[in-house]
Amino acid sequence: MQKILFVCLGNICRSPLAEGILLHLKEKHDLQLEIDSAGTSNYHIGEAPDRRTIANAKKNGVDLSFLRARQFHENDFDAFDKILVMDKSNFTNVISLAKNEDHKNKVSLFLNTAYPNTNMEVPDPYHGTEKDFEDVFQLVYKASEIFIKQF
Repeated sequence: MQKILFVCLGNICRSPLAEGILLHLKEKHDLQLEIDSAGTSNYHIGEAPDRRTIANAKKNGVDLSFLRARQFHENDFDAFDKILVMDKSNFTNVISLAKNEDHKNKVSLFLNTAYPNTNMEVPDPYHGTEKDFEDVFQLVYKASEIFIKQF
């Protein structure tokens, strides 16, 4: 079973959204995946995703209300097969914790899994509008659908 970890800064917008969408698609397509998310910062440990992220996902048929933020830890390199980060800053933060090349090889930008070699980032909607949250949902959902075709 593949174990996948999504990572963003605070684990309240993008990475829990990706986790929730993939959990939704896992159930829909009966996939054998273990999915989690984390943040590189400790700002929101134990908190639910941002209320706007929850509301937008719910509007689109995905429940995130049960998720809680946690911080990325070095042990995650051993616990997960793939570590998918939302932007280049968090990529740098995660890579800096890697102890070896095997750890580094597990880390990639999430959108590169759907759009290889583009190095596109998932924009952070935190300081944005409702439309920004919807745009991020659609981007992550589409990328997740492409990603699961690998399974």
